[in-house]
Amino acid sequence: MPLQLEDYGLIGDTRTAALVGYDGSIDWLCVPRFDSAACFAALLGDESHGRWLLAPAGGHRATDRRYRGDSLVLETDFTTADGTVRVSDCMPIGSEHPDVFRRVECLSGRVAMRSEVVIRLDYGNVAPWIRDTGRRSTALAGPDRLTLDADVEHVRRAGDLVAEFELAEGDHADFRLTWTAPRDQPPKHVDVGRAIQRTAKWWHEWSAQCRYDGRYRDAVVRSLITLKAMTYEPSGGVVAAPTTSLPEQLGGVRNWDYRFCWIRDATFTLLALLDAGYESEAKAWREWLLRALAGRPEQMQLMYGVEGERRLTEYELDWLPGYANSRPVRAGNAASEQFQLDVYGELMDALHQARVHGIPPEESAWDVQQALMEFLERHWSDPDDGIWEMRGQRQHFVHSKVMAWAAVDRAVRGIEEFGLPGPADDWRRLRAEIHDEVCEKGYDRDRNTFTQYYGSRALDASVLLMGSVGFLPGSDKRYRGTIDAVADELCHDGFVSRYGVTGKAEQVDGLPPGEASFLPCTLWLADSYILSGRKEQGRDVFERVLRLSNDLGLLSEEYDTGQQRLVGNFPQALTHLSLVTTAFDLESRHGPSQRRARKGRTR
Repeated sequence: MPLQLEDYGLIGDTRTAALVGYDGSIDWLCVPRFDSAACFAALLGDESHGRWLLAPAGGHRATDRRYRGDSLVLETDFTTADGTVRVSDCMPIGSEHPDVFRRVECLSGRVAMRSEVVIRLDYGNVAPWIRDTGRRSTALAGPDRLTLDADVEHVRRAGDLVAEFELAEGDHADFRLTWTAPRDQPPKHVDVGRAIQRTAKWWHEWSAQCRYDGRYRDAVVRSLITLKAMTYEPSGGVVAAPTTSLPEQLGGVRNWDYRFCWIRDATFTLLALLDAGYESEAKAWREWLLRALAGRPEQMQLMYGVEGERRLTEYELDWLPGYANSRPVRAGNAASEQFQLDVYGELMDALHQARVHGIPPEESAWDVQQALMEFLERHWSDPDDGIWEMRGQRQHFVHSKVMAWAAVDRAVRGIEEFGLPGPADDWRRLRAEIHDEVCEKGYDRDRNTFTQYYGSRALDASVLLMGSVGFLPGSDKRYRGTIDAVADELCHDGFVSRYGVTGKAEQVDGLPPGEASFLPCTLWLADSYILSGRKEQGRDVFERVLRLSNDLGLLSEEYDTGQQRLVGNFPQALTHLSLVTTAFDLESRHGPSQRRARKGRTR
């Protein structure tokens, strides 16, 4: 059985990533990219679906683990009756092919060790041919070749590679697993110890660029490292998570593939990177956005592959039992075919913020924005599937309309603040029209709150974002009433659910009810408190989320308050992006969300 999510650490090379358990087992790895099929898929099943265990052979316990400073080199210490060893894990940056490096060092005594490499390609479905054994072993199947180089000899046992060896104090053994295409040259020998040192140095130098210097620096830097690890370096795209099908409710069906790039995260990503001082990453993300959008505005998707791929066909991996028996296990994501009006606002805002923050202008960016505006003028009043990718009937979601307003507002500001060409008067009228409609049809006067969609009494935490985008100021009684309503009705044990699932809300969702609290929404509540002048309440909510981080500073998408454990895909980019934003908000009145809204036009 896989471990709890809190028990995993992340390693990665900015092309793909792996999850390493405190027990020394790599239970998840997709190669060569984030969205490739997994060669270790025990996370969604058991060890027979692929893993790599490197740990003491007898009784032992993990006594401590940590990242090596501000890096993505993971160190785990194991203590046995005979001594203590340390396993260091990383994936080097800039290698020609994806590599996993592992070094085990004996810190004291003499310890018997075991390496057990169970390679199962195609998400645990295909057992490869094993060629050669000893200190270099090769596993082959279809388009994949994995080569294991080790300081100790592995033998074939029931189709797997196993090594048993002993280390005395001061000894070490190195291991390297490399993916190559079948016709590529075999990997050359490397000094694993030096490679691990270079990897740590690369991360330390990258982390040192962070401009945040407040009381939450450790959490902010760790979140930024995590986000960098989830960036596909060749394109600049940022995946929502490196995993698929980790359930939003244990044993439930809300299991989605998050190894893609969501437009909804565009502004969060851009502002987090810019405010932390990572302009080159922000520019790469902006360029990824523009490349992904190539085509007609009506063809815009809410998510894309890491290189901007559009076909993200969803299918089920029915041979996998799922994490905690949560089925189905899915690859691909059918939500990519939905219509979400809010993504037009997120994109327009991201491109606007790039200009505001001085990213050199891309010649085609304003042409793209003008084309998007022509589409929005015709379709802003259409119902859509909403930010939460509802699989039921389309509705006039309030957050979607607010983001349509934000799109028009950013277009107007492009003309007013940067002298760009466009029909400013027409767009000002459209902005006012959308604002009036949302305040008329999306606001429940009896309860003094905005609702999930027009005519609904259900609440939705996404409407909290109307403050950060500038739709209403933090002092507005309607916005403050919405904050209080969300806190009263959607907050359970201190954490916020995405939306209520009573009455019509269940029909809108199109899925069986039941999911855990949503951590980004909880952080949006913190931001909303800060924007409305209740900074200490915001700090309390923020620190409540921080306390959920595992010992390595990682957070998932959701938290099950009943089971008291993290759930959902892990680690989750939107959670870490929101954490960075809130930390900046708490540090200064000019944090990311305030700057995002500061020049917004309200009525």
